[in-house]
Amino acid sequence: MRVSGGCPSCQQAVRAEITSTADRLHCDACDWSRPVVADDIAENRPRRCLMCGCDDLWRQKDFPQKIGVAMVGVGILISTIAYYNYWIKTAIAVLVVFALVDMLLFWLMPDVLVCYRCGATHRRTNLQDEPHPAFDLEVAERYRQQAIRLAESQEQSEKHEM
Repeated sequence: MRVSGGCPSCQQAVRAEITSTADRLHCDACDWSRPVVADDIAENRPRRCLMCGCDDLWRQKDFPQKIGVAMVGVGILISTIAYYNYWIKTAIAVLVVFALVDMLLFWLMPDVLVCYRCGATHRRTNLQDEPHPAFDLEVAERYRQQAIRLAESQEQSEKHEM
């Protein structure tokens, strides 16, 4: 299993290959480390985030979202130009081709697990018959609000120290 995300201490990128012999995640920039215990992983599948220990993980396709949005934009642009020039069959063909490419990518791309709290991705995991849910906006908003409250309380405690 491969884990990648930001270091909780210094926010530098941390990438680690987790094997049966690996017992820690480690940041080379600031010497942060977190132990990986046997309870965290079951059958090459994380039970919780290996970076922060959060129990809430969601499943998504391992494809860069920016490239996906760019593909949709290019498809819309090309089909709009074709439609403007009254090339109706070409406009429809462009949309069908982009839909087929999207479907092919959906079938071929593997799934990854993403942590709601820290955004760490867990790749090369055994997700067969695993009931990890898709993205849930309510859970994501709960963690976003929690991060905002934590940052505000840290600011206030720093002001009181001065």
